[in-house]
Amino acid sequence: MEGTRKRQGYVWAVSAGINAALAAIAAKFITSQLFKYALVVAFNVIMWGCYVSSLKALSSLQATVTNFATNFISSGVAGYLLFNETLSAQWFAGALLIVIGVVILSKSSIEQKASVD
Repeated sequence: MEGTRKRQGYVWAVSAGINAALAAIAAKFITSQLFKYALVVAFNVIMWGCYVSSLKALSSLQATVTNFATNFISSGVAGYLLFNETLSAQWFAGALLIVIGVVILSKSSIEQKASVD
């Protein structure tokens, strides 16, 4: 049961990161100001909902770094695909280090605090 809960937490954290990237993409890609602001607000509200859900299953550190890594990588890929931005070897090295850091942090043993009812 604990493994399933943790996997769901990571799914929520990844979803939060993707929605954060979508908010940034909408801010750059959409020309209509009203529609742009509506999409940015909507994606941010969804992102916060997903992030809070991830915090229910993961430690704040695991949820935050997973969210950040997903946002970083999806923003970079979207920049390359949608805006023809170049991704240098340094970007890929940084992305790899971030992913390795997320894996190390997610595998580390983090003490779970006993809940007080």
